[in-house]
Amino acid sequence: MAENSKPSNKKTLSLTGSVALGTGVMIGAGIFALVGQVAQLAAGWVPWAFFAGAMVVAFSSYSYIRYSAVNPSSGGVAMLLKGAYGPGVTAGTFSLFMYVSMILAESLLGRTFATYLLRPFGMQGSPLWVPVLAVAAIAAAALVNLVGNRWVEGSATVTAVIKIAGIALLAIAGIFAAGVSSLGRLFTAGGRTPPDQGWLGFLAGVTLCILAYKGFTTITNQGADLRNPERNIGRSIMIAIALCTVLYLLITVAVTGSLTVPEITKARDYALAEAAKPAFGSWGVTLTVVIAVVATLSGLIASLFSVSKLYDMLRDMGQAPGLPGKEGHQSLYITAGLAMALAAFFDLSQIASLGAILYLAMDIAVHAGVIFRLASDIRARTWIPWTAIALDVAVLLAFLAVKARSDLLTVLITVVVAAVITGTQWLMVRRRRSDDAHQDAGAKEAAGHARRDER
Repeated sequence: MAENSKPSNKKTLSLTGSVALGTGVMIGAGIFALVGQVAQLAAGWVPWAFFAGAMVVAFSSYSYIRYSAVNPSSGGVAMLLKGAYGPGVTAGTFSLFMYVSMILAESLLGRTFATYLLRPFGMQGSPLWVPVLAVAAIAAAALVNLVGNRWVEGSATVTAVIKIAGIALLAIAGIFAAGVSSLGRLFTAGGRTPPDQGWLGFLAGVTLCILAYKGFTTITNQGADLRNPERNIGRSIMIAIALCTVLYLLITVAVTGSLTVPEITKARDYALAEAAKPAFGSWGVTLTVVIAVVATLSGLIASLFSVSKLYDMLRDMGQAPGLPGKEGHQSLYITAGLAMALAAFFDLSQIASLGAILYLAMDIAVHAGVIFRLASDIRARTWIPWTAIALDVAVLLAFLAVKARSDLLTVLITVVVAAVITGTQWLMVRRRRSDDAHQDAGAKEAAGHARRDER
């Protein structure tokens, strides 16, 4: 392992802080913005779609846990891909897929923050104020990250408690308002509107649900800061996934019990605010807005912390460029800047689709690397990543089939983004190898001169 990937001797992040940062990334736009997006695909089967997403992510997490337990570092996914494929085009491309998908998640958080904040004023669809407030939220989260790790961990712990309690309150009140019998409908088809496109629509909806859980991968970037990372990375990931699963099931049961599918899809970007009305009345919207603002801002703070760590590793590995001058907070500036640009020019649906496709492509590459290159080194049982690949492929193909018919432009944009990333990596690797060859030639020439001088 490279020297810069070794865990630091100064461990500042506790298990509680790690779980808070992980859930901080996971519980945000994923649940506040995606319920309506998922309902467009999975209709009344939304709770099952979120449960299915949790099952897919549970299998996927195994590869990350096994590798991080043996090789904890701040690079996380980047180090896993490098270990599997070497420091070449493949590792760099899929590492940047992950990086870009996380930036897309940050822009999703920013736009969700803006949408909910503007909801009480009836301006949630403003083409001006939504991107303006989204950019402002990302900038504010970046400023918080400049304070340092301890402040980020402390704020993440406090806000995680607030939003978990707040979402649980909304969910439980919504379930009581809809009738406790709505919990029983989670396990039966009675009263639930099936997807228009059947199982294809359901699987496509599961693809978006995975976005609500994929923040667990940022926990693998905490290896250099987390105390006892060999044990605590895995524990943190499983606790975070379990917490989110329970909350997502409760809130989606409450939403689908309070609103019809057409009502959910009409308010797709702020469905939780609409679902709070039957339980809390007119001030339910305000309560939901407060919780959403805390959730999205804390999610941005946690995500910028973790994703900047990933970019640090990519830059050190020569797979991503840096800014001229001293390093300082380069990774934070680059990450926040890209997230602001995406938040300004893409809507929630486009951001979610781009992020889901890139993430699943990267996830498949991770599992393939574990199966064919790393299994013996990290003592992994290959049937689990094989299952993860099968699940990833099933939901990704369904999502692409649905999107190709309803939103071909987003699919084409994703293809272009993937091609640009791959081409850039090929050029960077070629340049790096050329520089290494020149350095080797220079060293040999210098050695030759030295021998001649000795004679």
